[in-house]
Amino acid sequence: MHKAVVPALLLPLALAACATPQTRVRNGLTDLGLSYPMADCMSERMVDRLSLRQLQRLSSLDGFEGKKPGEISINEFIRITRGLQDPEVLGVVTSSGAICAVTR
Repeated sequence: MHKAVVPALLLPLALAACATPQTRVRNGLTDLGLSYPMADCMSERMVDRLSLRQLQRLSSLDGFEGKKPGEISINEFIRITRGLQDPEVLGVVTSSGAICAVTR
């Protein structure tokens, strides 16, 4: 393989690895059905306040199959988040949702 081809092949992989935790959480929230502005605002707070394990548990929530960004309300998201039975996650999601609903 030519030496110039190797860096060209590695560039997309390197860029994908650069996605910040906030970007991954924001994308996960929009995949669950929250609107982009709400997901963007909430992701910043959630990354600062929740552990990686808690964020992973959030990403595995059931009840969002087939949802598109903006199809669920923050109230519905909070209701389904209760199913995790993690008071810290529920508190962060609730407070983040309330703050972001007011400030966005």
